[in-house]
This record gives sequence, structure tokens and C-alpha cells, in this order.
Amino acid sequence: MRFLTRRLVMPGDLNYADSLFGGRALEWIDEEAAIYAICQLETTLLVTKHIGEITFESPALKGDVVEFGLETKKVGRTSITISCMVRNKATKKTICMADDIVFVSLDPETREPVPHGKTIEELELQTKQELRSLNLND
Repeated sequence: MRFLTRRLVMPGDLNYADSLFGGRALEWIDEEAAIYAICQLETTLLVTKHIGEITFESPALKGDVVEFGLETKKVGRTSITISCMVRNKATKKTICMADDIVFVSLDPETREPVPHGKTIEELELQTKQELRSLNLND
């Protein structure tokens, strides 16, 4: 799993118990996973079709820096399935996990699903090349 982005938990992100509101975490997960899928499939015309099991494991508090780990689980003809882990940057404790986030590629005119033309093998190679260009290890 690659941890790609971070966010600072601000007062407006908190629930009544002064921890990160679950709805805000889900909003961030959907946005981060969409950006990841857009970069993987090299298209901006994607929609979220499904978000599977979501597990909240520990709270994030005001001032915490949270980071988002993403990985491709599966690639279909018109879809990509992603997992996302949100964890505390400092402690590495998992805050929540969203599994089986499915995005579907759409035709710009009909808004119907269309093949994106990618395979999991191509995406794995693309990731390795990207990491190499950034001088990062796998």
C-alpha cells in the first residue's frame, strides 16, 4: 500500500465527541481514491460505483495528521477496485479502512460504462516506473 497524501484534522472536521467525523473521513476517502483511480487509468471521467466494507478502528483528533494509503485490488474491463487505509501519520495507528472502492470509466457523451484499456499488470509496471522516476523504493 502506498501512502500518497496527508490531511490535517481541523476543528470543522470533528464530531460531537471531538474526534474526526466519520462522514468527513468517508468524503476524504472517496476523493483520495478517485484521484488515485484517475491517475491509474489516466482518465478524469470516472464515477464511484461502490464502496464496500468500512471499518473504523481508532479516532483521529484535532491537530492529527492523517495519511491515506491506496492500492489497486482488481482491474475489470470498465472498472478499477481500490482499497484505502487512513492512518495517523505519527503513531501509524489505523483510523479506518475502506475496502472494495469501485470506480467505473464512462463515455463522455453517453455516460455509459466504457472499457478503459488497462490491465493490472500494466498498472503495476506503471507504478514501478513512477516510483523509479521519483527515486522511491517499492
